Amino acid sequence: MKRKLAILGSTGSIGTQALEVVNEHADVFEVYALTANNQVDLLIKQARRFLPEMVVIANEDKYPQLKDALADLPVKVWAGTDAIAQVVEAEPIDMVLTAMVGYSGLKPAIAAIKAGKAIALANKETLVVAGELITSLAAQNKTPVLPVDSEHSAIFQCLAGELENPVEKIILTASGGPFRTKTMEELATVTKAQALKHPNWNMGAKVTIDSASMMNKGFEMIEAKWLFGMAPEQIQIVVHPQSVIHSMVQFEDGGIMAQLGIPDMKLPISYAFSYPKRLKSKAPRLDFNRYNTLTFEEPDMERFRNLSFAFEAIRKGGNMPCILNAANEIAVASFLREEAGFLQMSEIIEKTMQKASFIANPSYEDYVNTDAEARNIASGLI
Repeated sequence: MKRKLAILGSTGSIGTQALEVVNEHADVFEVYALTANNQVDLLIKQARRFLPEMVVIANEDKYPQLKDALADLPVKVWAGTDAIAQVVEAEPIDMVLTAMVGYSGLKPAIAAIKAGKAIALANKETLVVAGELITSLAAQNKTPVLPVDSEHSAIFQCLAGELENPVEKIILTASGGPFRTKTMEELATVTKAQALKHPNWNMGAKVTIDSASMMNKGFEMIEAKWLFGMAPEQIQIVVHPQSVIHSMVQFEDGGIMAQLGIPDMKLPISYAFSYPKRLKSKAPRLDFNRYNTLTFEEPDMERFRNLSFAFEAIRKGGNMPCILNAANEIAVASFLREEAGFLQMSEIIEKTMQKASFIANPSYEDYVNTDAEARNIASGLI
């Protein structure tokens, strides 16, 4: 029996690589559903290639084009964000890859968990925004949440067979992004084009900007807290420019386990899809002769303030991480539109965190309202 997959965000960086994994292991995996936000042309190509049972485009304006293009195929075509949340509940689906960008991934993740589907989590904002709610629902529904981010997959792999051994701390590695060595004066003038050139990873625009500002690492810290039951004080960020060690786990006896490999997202995607088995990969192998030096640095939270905001948000708890995420999404969008400078993104986030209403024990409806309020505040600051 093939494992039937729903791939949410199939036209993005993670989604397209996930389909490459499926293509390489067509005897193991089958695509049951594909969803995308706007890229209808690529979604059409993917649907014709993989022949899923269902296809959904979030942008309802693109529905006629999608439906017409697939009219000759036995594929159900839907549109709208509510449809994405409904698709994941389909009985035949075994696993849902949540690779949508930002806050949009929360609602379908909740629906998939309630439907008892295994989750391959690539949308870190789901746990950033509502980590307590998601982990509680996953426990209630006995739904496994398997990490796809390279850092969290690395931790997950290091913990294999170590369930009885208490963890002292998690060490999340960070490339440092393209501006690791720039001064504050230089950061004030960096351009969109410069920020979109990541030294090691090929990612979508939003994640690439988050990596450049180190907000991505802040989000990963929050995600690690919920995935592995760690306190913020047990999560250390280490800048490792070579991106060979993807993350580490330190145990109570002082021993450290690390997961290494070339920067390639298909390994963690494949590991989540096939867990607990590993599948043979054609990807290039790590050649230590090419990496005769591996270096490590402490992150500079004065130059990269977003990282400190993330620690502040998770320590305060409640809906503060949701506020952080909403403000960041607005700030990044404004930077990509060249309406705000690189350092101004942090100013927008800081002021939004100060102004938005704090709720200590939020419900799902509180998260929805908080997201809307924080976006409104951040937009007014641009």
